[in-house]
Amino acid sequence: MTAEVDRREAGFAGLLARQGIVRPLAWGYLGVLLFMVGDGIELGFLGPYLESLGFDTADVATLVSAYGIVVAVAAWLAGALAEAWGPRRVMLLGFGIWAVFEVVFLALGVGAGNYEIMLVSYGVRGLGYPLFSYGFLVWVTMDTPKAVIGRAVGWYWFASTAGLGVVSSYFAGAVIPVVGSLATLWLSLAFVVAGGLIVLFGVRTAKAARVAGASSNLKLLVRGLTVVRTYPKVGIGGIVRIINTLCFYAYPVFLASHMVNDIGFSLSQWQTIWGTMLLANVIGNLLAGYLGDKLGQVNVVAWFGGVGCVLSVLAMYYVPAFFGANFAAAMVAGIALGLAMAAYVPLSAIVPLLAPERKAAAVAILNLGAGLSNAAGPALARVFLGPLGVAGMSWLLAAIYAVGVLLTLMLRDSSSRGRTGARAGSAIATG
Repeated sequence: MTAEVDRREAGFAGLLARQGIVRPLAWGYLGVLLFMVGDGIELGFLGPYLESLGFDTADVATLVSAYGIVVAVAAWLAGALAEAWGPRRVMLLGFGIWAVFEVVFLALGVGAGNYEIMLVSYGVRGLGYPLFSYGFLVWVTMDTPKAVIGRAVGWYWFASTAGLGVVSSYFAGAVIPVVGSLATLWLSLAFVVAGGLIVLFGVRTAKAARVAGASSNLKLLVRGLTVVRTYPKVGIGGIVRIINTLCFYAYPVFLASHMVNDIGFSLSQWQTIWGTMLLANVIGNLLAGYLGDKLGQVNVVAWFGGVGCVLSVLAMYYVPAFFGANFAAAMVAGIALGLAMAAYVPLSAIVPLLAPERKAAAVAILNLGAGLSNAAGPALARVFLGPLGVAGMSWLLAAIYAVGVLLTLMLRDSSSRGRTGARAGSAIATG
């Protein structure tokens, strides 16, 4: 009987291994999924909720911008710290930072109406998810056989994206009407703690983690910025990566409030639209990889991604403007935007090919671009929402995506030499 059980376990483990999920790390994918659910619960409603407490839009934009800046720095540092201290330590550090400063943010900041504490604690909390999530990504690349590394990284992005945007949005939409916004924010801790405990007790490998060399690795990481001087098109790719998710990080500052307060959707309806947009993005990640192989990676990013975002960003404003609180019409616009953002996935294949001798540094530029997008989106809303309004912001975002099309086409010559699989990245999760 025991032998039969062992054979069944070996068969299942073998199935996972063929998909790139090696047995020692298998529980980590679930840990990342749950952690990112907790991190993403607030995305669709934090802005309107804080405004309902009396904070103005500028204060909310500043809060989110500060958070985004910290995320950008953490995204850049996560790889070096994981290499120096070991991925497990870095993940647990990110878990601890997130949990502690979320309690400070909710109890001493939001609960007490203290904006200064909110600003500091929310900003520092921004260290948490890149250290946890990108730490596991480094772990995957270190411990997964090269033959299946592409699939392994694909499953990582699937777990991260599904947790951050899809499951979290549907959960918030279902729970907010029952327990309220503040209690829903507290519930995010339960998911983060569950993800952290899974990593603490369920994910270990035989390889010894390095505990020295942090200074050396950080110096190497900083020197990695010079790749854009040697290979300027890597820098262009990084700018395109910033543009990729610009609307995703700008929208929480103003679009949720616009859809609920001006158009007339309920908060639950808006959460469902937001979650469905991100579900479409998860599906689109896979489609973009196949399309990139068949049609050319630059073509997919430029036309399906760039032009698609120009049109769908405008649709996110004008469809509700013409049809009012029409749930189905807004859902179609959201799905189109989710698919368009996913069409940037082939950047994960294009940019490393631009610097064949420094692929790791080129990928780091993409990570930095993802982090900077997290900061740039709210910053744009902070600066331009007042003078331009929601309509003007929509046109500004559309214009930036149009510029991104031109920048993407500049990558064509260098990237056309190889049409390698582009499934290693997720349009949203990398942010």
